[in-house]
Amino acid sequence: MLRNQTFRIDPRDPRPIWRQIEELIQLRVAVQLLAPGSRVPSVRDLAKELRVNPATVAKAYRRLTAAGVLHVARGDGTYVAERPPLDAKARDRLLQEAAQRFASVAVSLGVDLESGRRQLEEAWRSLQPARRDRE
Repeated sequence: MLRNQTFRIDPRDPRPIWRQIEELIQLRVAVQLLAPGSRVPSVRDLAKELRVNPATVAKAYRRLTAAGVLHVARGDGTYVAERPPLDAKARDRLLQEAAQRFASVAVSLGVDLESGRRQLEEAWRSLQPARRDRE
């Protein structure tokens, strides 16, 4: 399940909140922090946890369901799809958007390319144990 300590939205982020929720769930599925078949919080529970309008969470969930990332079992809940899609075009788009945000923050902080690369590599390594634990 998603928890507020690790699942944060940023109201100052120019991206809509539903997009932030959508992208974070996609990331967690990609690095297997949300395993196929695992249950995600209900719209109401996640909205309450994040202190956002339930319609905002519902929009993110609808988009993730349409993309094949989530599966809704009527009367039972919402789950990560057993086989989330491996659409290379969508994956590349998300990666490009994330890279753009990272580069934008780094440049605005006056960080040089090598320091940014080191930070990215450290973040990458920090995610690897989580992935190996699930295999």
